[in-house]
Amino acid sequence: MLAVKTWAMAPAALRRLGANRLETWLRNRKVRGAKALATAAVDAAGRQHTAVVGEKVIAKMVHTLAKEVMALNEKIAETDKLIEGRFREHELADVITSMPGIGPLLGGEFIASTGGDLEAFPTPDRLAAFAGLAPTPHDSGKSSGNLHRPQRYHRRLQRVFYTSALTSIQRDPNSRRFYDRKRAEGKRHTQAVLALPRRRVNVIWALIRDRRCYQVEPPVTLAA
Repeated sequence: MLAVKTWAMAPAALRRLGANRLETWLRNRKVRGAKALATAAVDAAGRQHTAVVGEKVIAKMVHTLAKEVMALNEKIAETDKLIEGRFREHELADVITSMPGIGPLLGGEFIASTGGDLEAFPTPDRLAAFAGLAPTPHDSGKSSGNLHRPQRYHRRLQRVFYTSALTSIQRDPNSRRFYDRKRAEGKRHTQAVLALPRRRVNVIWALIRDRRCYQVEPPVTLAA
């Protein structure tokens, strides 16, 4: 958003500021690629000497909108910190975040969606169905064995499992082996990724039941 504010400055103002000062200004606000952005902005300003009608008014409007968005982002960051603080107070916080891919925010969503315990979910299948990760039969008088995604399920909880699954493929050897095994079975990338959240339901259900944290199981090696 700071980049938007930079490009919204009038060309004359950018030329007066200069690339070095603009770069310093951007770096102080932790903007990525500050040097490249400053150079590109000042170079573009150096090539533009024709004043556009309403240029100053538009630049001011964009600048104001950018400030409002930045203020909103700060409020969101503050809210995220509050959510994390409340989540850390829960007795299952360490258990839930031990699952690769689940941090305080997704963990907070998990607790908010499930109530923070397994009273309503006596089996992992019940939890999977609640999250929309267990297909339900859709049979008719002439056919049977047809399975479809349930029409009613908790979308936020499903998001927790899908989002964390995508992250876990890169960070968790167990998830990666599961994904690779599905690919070896002929599954496409999307199919392999979609299969992982259902497996993770079983894992987190068992962890909560036993009040224990997730551990990466080392691959089995045969003695020489």
